[in-house]
Amino acid sequence: MHSIALALSLSLAMASSAMRAEDGERSDGVDVSMRLDDQGHGVVRAHTEIAASPEVVYRTLLDCDRAARIMPGVRRCKIVSKDAAGEIREHVVRFSFFLPPVRSTSRVTLEPNRLIRFTCIRGDIRACDGAWRLTPLDGGRRTQVDYDFWASAPFGLPIDLVGRMMRRDAPAALQALRRECERP
Repeated sequence: MHSIALALSLSLAMASSAMRAEDGERSDGVDVSMRLDDQGHGVVRAHTEIAASPEVVYRTLLDCDRAARIMPGVRRCKIVSKDAAGEIREHVVRFSFFLPPVRSTSRVTLEPNRLIRFTCIRGDIRACDGAWRLTPLDGGRRTQVDYDFWASAPFGLPIDLVGRMMRRDAPAALQALRRECERP
């Protein structure tokens, strides 16, 4: 992703666990739930706390050089353009050995150190929308990270498969984000 489209890409990676219509669990400090909406999009919500300031988390999420360490399958993150409203970012993600790489371009709007919102504008993922919300805790020494994301399936993949991918990869991305932000 940058981290955002990356999250998108991450969300679509391969799945290892079965998905129920609505599901929630906690894994290594990450709360995650996944469901399918009325239109058949995969919807994921995840939450964790990180022992770093919102500024550090925000900077880490937007760092293209770190994208592959945070989001599963990311092969490339590129800022295409910037303006006062935000950025256009392109990501290439490889979800599986058996699937072709997924290209995704997103419009990213930013509220520094608080909110990163993204929307797919072109690429293999026809529809997506999501956000990273950062809330300071303990006087700004820690950060609550909330991640919300929905997407359609690329390449006509079954949405159940995409949902399983999202459910597997969202906790992995938040755990990797936490490790990246907390390391000295």
